[in-house]
Amino acid sequence: MLSKSLKKPSRCVSFKFLTKNPHPMTKSPNPPFIIGLTGGIGSGKTTVSDYFAKLGIDVIDADVISHTITAKGSPVLDKLALAFGTDIITDGRLDRTYLRKIAFANDAKLATLNAIIHPAIRTQIKHELDHASSPYAILSAPLLLESIKGDDKGLTALCDRILVVDVPTEQQIKRASRRDGQSDEDILAIMDKQIGREKRLSHADDVLDNSHDVNSLYQQINQLHQKYLIMANNMAKNQ
Repeated sequence: MLSKSLKKPSRCVSFKFLTKNPHPMTKSPNPPFIIGLTGGIGSGKTTVSDYFAKLGIDVIDADVISHTITAKGSPVLDKLALAFGTDIITDGRLDRTYLRKIAFANDAKLATLNAIIHPAIRTQIKHELDHASSPYAILSAPLLLESIKGDDKGLTALCDRILVVDVPTEQQIKRASRRDGQSDEDILAIMDKQIGREKRLSHADDVLDNSHDVNSLYQQINQLHQKYLIMANNMAKNQ
């Protein structure tokens, strides 16, 4: 695990395009301690959040929420079809790969996508955080830091700490290409729309180095888990 002083610069896909919220969010008192988990495409956020879940920690995953709100027959899916055409739907379900290509190729279309899905995602995230019951909770959102717009802190306003999963750029491209079946060019286009590695690390309170094997990653998570339990307990005592 890297401390903040040891961060090394260098350079999801999901539909969590979290844009400026005209009504800035405030942190809910339940649970008392929230960790914002983020990282670039292919960094291993799901592996990290799954392990926190195994440790008994509630995980609110923006990826999962984005799939839920765009499920077959959902109002959000209807709005997307109206905005982008019915070609984005196959057998009644959203073709995410096709929609990604459309949205990331055009800033105006990306803004349209943001405007359609952001409110529903934000509402569901707040609802799930309000009902979390573990000592602390993980809010996993690939574009957590991209939600910051000027004075509006976006989803980071809900978080007490920011945890970044970090890997070198070459590993990001390799992992994401293998997982999503997309070309290196497609992955790089997505990375260009995300915050850069150096800037992402500058926001981090804690960093997980996922450039090695999974056992190394789990060891780092175990250490953070104990740290977060202590911090959550101290915060609860002071409330």
